[in-house]
Amino acid sequence: MDIRLEGRTAVITGGSKGLGLATATRLAASGADVAILARRPEVLEEARQLISETARGEVAAVACDVSSADDIRRGYDTVMERLGKIDIIVNNAGTSRTLPFEEVWDEIWQEDFNLKLFAAIRLTRLVWPQMKERRWGRVINVLNIGAKAPRAGSAPTAVSRAAGMALTKVLAGEGAAHNILVNALLIGVIVSEQWERRAASAGLPLEDFVRKLGTDVPLGRVGEPVEFANIACFLASDAASYITGTAINVDGGRSPVV
Repeated sequence: MDIRLEGRTAVITGGSKGLGLATATRLAASGADVAILARRPEVLEEARQLISETARGEVAAVACDVSSADDIRRGYDTVMERLGKIDIIVNNAGTSRTLPFEEVWDEIWQEDFNLKLFAAIRLTRLVWPQMKERRWGRVINVLNIGAKAPRAGSAPTAVSRAAGMALTKVLAGEGAAHNILVNALLIGVIVSEQWERRAASAGLPLEDFVRKLGTDVPLGRVGEPVEFANIACFLASDAASYITGTAINVDGGRSPVV
């Protein structure tokens, strides 16, 4: 399927690495103007250059800490100045921090919710009015399979991700009358910077570490970022015009919940 996004503008949080970078690259190659948001300016610039190699539209890199309400506002204003509008949001910023419940103190809960839930709330709230006015919008919330099937010891991530799934459903219900489609993508194990760090901590080559992770996946392997990006690009397009309010597992069959 040839996905075409000319005339659309997308914002991807956590867009300088991993899933965010892959998604931004795919959207830009499909014709969308793209803005990537992340904290580190030097990493953002490297990502911008990489995306620009195959982009068919404008690519903007905006330094922004999405866990800060003030920074989100500044980031939004900068994107509007550079690109003029926002049609597509990919709320991707986040980590997979997990601890035993008794070790999750208030500040850890707050940090997690600020980064994963409130960042999505705040950015979407800023963009929502223009999506309603144009009667077209796409919001994609990147979560993980713990949102549907939380395990013991998976706080705070599983809890904030479950809240993100509820947010997806609420927004889908409110956006439907305005042709704003809101969906969530729930990842399992996909190659990313966090797994590179874990492989290094374990003293294993990334290839060996990833191969071992893949043994717990029914498909027998870990996913690639481009496989995630392809689904995100589809949901961002007119081809997905009758899909909203869903939480789609992108996990090779790993989740026990459909």
